[in-house]
Amino acid sequence: MREVEWSHEHRLRRFAEQVGPTPEASARIEICDVQMSDVCMYALSMKQISTPRRSASLASQLVDSLRSHIEAGGWPVGTRIPPEQALMEELGVGRSTLREALGALVHLGLLEARVGDGTYVRASSELQSIMVRRAGSAQRDNVLELRTVLEEYASGAAALRRTEEQLSQLRELLADADAACAGADVAAAGNVDALFHRAVVRASGNDLLIEVYDHLGTALTAHLGGLSWDTAGAERHAALHRRLVDAIEARDESGARDAAAAIVGLTRDHEAEVSRTAEAK
Repeated sequence: MREVEWSHEHRLRRFAEQVGPTPEASARIEICDVQMSDVCMYALSMKQISTPRRSASLASQLVDSLRSHIEAGGWPVGTRIPPEQALMEELGVGRSTLREALGALVHLGLLEARVGDGTYVRASSELQSIMVRRAGSAQRDNVLELRTVLEEYASGAAALRRTEEQLSQLRELLADADAACAGADVAAAGNVDALFHRAVVRASGNDLLIEVYDHLGTALTAHLGGLSWDTAGAERHAALHRRLVDAIEARDESGARDAAAAIVGLTRDHEAEVSRTAEAK
């Protein structure tokens, strides 16, 4: 392109020399000078753009490696990762490279740095991190409604597709929940309840639904938290879970969906009552 532009300018100047300094020739030469100035400026601006590196940096490779480790469950959500020195020795990287990689994972929402307490796994994927933040900013009724939609469908599908092994697992989790409630261990009861509903979703046999619920499950649990029940409420809660498992065992799709919706409805009503009581105090 530059050869063409320079050749064009040369012809114009030769023309001006032959015909003399006419206004038309002068105007054409001036236009050419402006065009050549633009070409030169363009060439200079291109030189200021650095060429991208052909291979990923060590920190970027480390981010990918640690992300895969987290997604595979190597560091479960909620756990504290090994200290900095231990990671440097295990991974064979320097302090600055490690900190750059961990900082990137914090930015992505997979890790959470707590001053004076270390770094914890906040989510197993970027999607889960986004859902945790989104659920945290949503109204609690909306979160419960989302849970109803997911669990109602999953429960109906589980009734049609569950295996005997999956049914046995649900029965075992019911027994674990009863034991936790009998011991008045709210945290343990909440954990068992979360495991129970995840097991129901897995029994649905829908891989995509399972993946979505695994991402959303942490968001729902983080937002709703554990609820303490009085004796009567705990009995109703447990009875509905038994009703759900009975329907799944009987391959009663409609009954399973109704039981799942009733569980969420009871949770919503109970939470509203707890909130009113707290406000009254």
